[in-house]
Amino acid sequence: MAGFLDRAKEQAQRGLTQGKQKLDDVQAQRAGSDLLKKLGAAYYAERSGGGSPEATQSALRALEAHIATNGDAFLRG
Repeated sequence: MAGFLDRAKEQAQRGLTQGKQKLDDVQAQRAGSDLLKKLGAAYYAERSGGGSPEATQSALRALEAHIATNGDAFLRG
């Protein structure tokens, strides 16, 4: 009986770990998408005369930092 409970506990722990990893992945994708939108808005504002090159560069650096940390999978989704 103890072996069954140990296996059940291991499976439950694996499920929790996988669920947390999936949640982290989804949150990273959302953050990447938000940063990409901010870059697009900054670029549009710069090109239409209402923004600055510095704002566009700042948005680009933030996006690049996110990609360095989390990868670029959100760009393909």
